[in-house]
Amino acid sequence: MRIASRRLSHQMLFYPLVFFLFLLGFVFVLTAVGSIDDENKYSNTGCMGRKLGPKVMGRSLESTVLEEIYRIFDQPYDKDELKGKSDIPETLEEFITEMNKGGYDAKTFAIKLREMVTFMERMTRTAQIQKYKYRHVALNSIPRQLHCLDLRLANEHANNAAARLWLPSEEFIPALVDNSYFHFVLAADNVLAAFVVAKSLVHHSLQPQKVVLHIITDRMTYYPMQAWFSLHPLSPAIIEVMALPNFDRFTKKEAHVLETMEKDQTVRSRYRGAFFDDDIVVQTDLSPLWDIDMNGKVNGAVETCKGEDKLVMSKTFKSYLNFSHPLISKNFDPNECAWAYGMNIFDLEAWRKTNISDTYLYWVEQNTKSDLSLWHLGTSPPGLIAFRGNVHTIDPFWHMLGLGCQENISFDDAESAGVVHFNGMAKPWLDIAYPQLKRLWTKHVDFSDDFIKSCHIMAS
Repeated sequence: MRIASRRLSHQMLFYPLVFFLFLLGFVFVLTAVGSIDDENKYSNTGCMGRKLGPKVMGRSLESTVLEEIYRIFDQPYDKDELKGKSDIPETLEEFITEMNKGGYDAKTFAIKLREMVTFMERMTRTAQIQKYKYRHVALNSIPRQLHCLDLRLANEHANNAAARLWLPSEEFIPALVDNSYFHFVLAADNVLAAFVVAKSLVHHSLQPQKVVLHIITDRMTYYPMQAWFSLHPLSPAIIEVMALPNFDRFTKKEAHVLETMEKDQTVRSRYRGAFFDDDIVVQTDLSPLWDIDMNGKVNGAVETCKGEDKLVMSKTFKSYLNFSHPLISKNFDPNECAWAYGMNIFDLEAWRKTNISDTYLYWVEQNTKSDLSLWHLGTSPPGLIAFRGNVHTIDPFWHMLGLGCQENISFDDAESAGVVHFNGMAKPWLDIAYPQLKRLWTKHVDFSDDFIKSCHIMAS
């Protein structure tokens, strides 16, 4: 609840603030115009301004004051312009009090107004960054039951040779680079979530013996992940578990992870592959994805700009990028359609012919230089940018979104989708998951398993 209230307050702060600050440009001129007029009353420009000033509430505004405000606000912003200044009003009340003291000419009034706007804008941006960071922490924090599972599995890995099997076994290593297999890549640091993805994939496959699942994780999760899949094989599917030193759970959905996977020694063959998040459930055979004509595009994805709901399926670039920043506004169209991560089909051969990875890294660097102001944290906008022009739209059947953020989704609609995605806060392994939708995930978990029972992981 505290996260929700923070979101409400921060998002509602900025636009009322803008309104009041524009109003201040008129109200404070009215209240302070006497003192400002005193400074300018012997000025020909001031007299001209008084004659030309518009009528507001029956009084004439000093046009030179408004012109000065526009002139000061039009000047380029310097990130260090507030450095060392201790007299900037931090609240509306302080600003009103200071202005009512009088003695300010038009230029000083405009400078003070700009300083306050700049200060409040930076405070708002800092609060938003903190909000998204807290959201990340809440979303990625490991429940104690899953932490228990990791510890139990790590202990099993250390003490049981059967939990340390090489995955896959030597006889199946050639399949890792065999284009005749269906290759899937799963990025995960959650053992149970990874198993649900894997089990649902294999269960619904019409040719499970042709399924190769490459699981990439971090070093900390590698031993628990290896132990689980060693002790819970999904034969005849082939499972590979590998640890990448630069795997980051906060950015696992983004382009550089796939690029790292693509360059990995075991994945050098030129095949098409599907890429999963660990909060999805497969509900159909996915082999038809290999029959889709990608028309030379790199990324097959579901568009998210043509739905009726405003929360998930009505997203364009302006939903993710900060178009008030000139670097964004001059390079991108705010109405360009966005697309979804979580279940994507990639043509790695087509990828190698592009500069997607370089484009991704370039924009990450620009965002860092811009004080993280180019886009919202918690999404994957650099990926949206990097894949521009290289996305092939696939049918929404293959990727139904919103099960982690929309409680009103029909169970029947969700059950009939090819892949469902619990994107959002209400992950199916958390207590806050929506009960009627969580069933689509829990049915793939064996709650009688010794590891599951010992860590008190329950269906509800």
